[in-house]
Amino acid sequence: MSHWKQRPEGGGWFAIWLIRSIGRYGGRGVARSLLYPITLYFLARRGVERRQSRAWLACALGRPATLWDVTRHVHTFASTILDRVFLLSENTRRFDVAVRGVDALHAQLDRGGALLFGSHLGSFDVLRVLAQQRPEYRIRVVLDKQHNVAMQSLLDALNPELARNIIDAGQDGPALMLEIQQAVQAGALVALLVDRAQPGGHSVAAPFFGRDAHFPSAPWLIAALLKVPVTLGFGLYRGGNRYELVFESFTEAVDIPRAQRRTMVEALIRRYAQRLEHFARLAPYNWFNFYDFWQDPHEVHGTHAAPDAVAVAPAPAATAAGAAGVVAAGESAAALRRA
Repeated sequence: MSHWKQRPEGGGWFAIWLIRSIGRYGGRGVARSLLYPITLYFLARRGVERRQSRAWLACALGRPATLWDVTRHVHTFASTILDRVFLLSENTRRFDVAVRGVDALHAQLDRGGALLFGSHLGSFDVLRVLAQQRPEYRIRVVLDKQHNVAMQSLLDALNPELARNIIDAGQDGPALMLEIQQAVQAGALVALLVDRAQPGGHSVAAPFFGRDAHFPSAPWLIAALLKVPVTLGFGLYRGGNRYELVFESFTEAVDIPRAQRRTMVEALIRRYAQRLEHFARLAPYNWFNFYDFWQDPHEVHGTHAAPDAVAVAPAPAATAAGAAGVVAAGESAAALRRA
């Protein structure tokens, strides 16, 4: 069975260019009317994703998922992809965004940089609302530009300023870690997705909807090295032009003694899995991991990461040397790459 990294992109250059052009020149209303045939095309052509959607919804809804449930799931995904065109190319005036928990995040950013951990639940792009509320904040997003080249190239063209603030997870490990460190020290909010484990990368199994799922450990090791607070962020699509942007303070500056690193990182990941499950239950059709989320990524890769791999990193230190130590453990670069 293939892992999510081995799945092809959901659309080619022409399809993504077409929806972008219709959205920009025909308007959101015209573009949304085309989401229905696009959804039907996706359902007809992408059998693996269709089956995984049905399996996920049966788990999240607690009942057998119908074809209508799967259609709604795919249409929700397509809607958020379309809205990226507008969220990234203009202000958010056309959207009704309810924001919760932002005061604590504002207070933290007034004191210094922080990490914002998101997931493939809902839209991460609605985060732009935060930037508009407080334009003095600098938001740096960590993502792998090469994993979805067609989509990323077109969206980069929509917002050059945002493109300049991207931290490319595809660069070599020491450079990646150092750039994250420098951004946090400069007071930026560094945002990354932390729900997908990489084949061959170190991960931690945590209960998720009654079964163990694997989550990458590298983001939490980075938080420990840099000793910065972590906030969770969820941009849930609620239909039409409505979004709910939720920020939840997760932990203050993570300071983990080396001897306790493995135990404490595992505890953090288990607690994160609980919060992710909570929000996924509130918005099951916002789940955009169209693969077997409970599949062991090491079995797909053909090898198992050593259980004590993270233990070879040096003691936490917000320095380039400390960053290089985590990279030497084989964790940071791989687990930070986004779909």
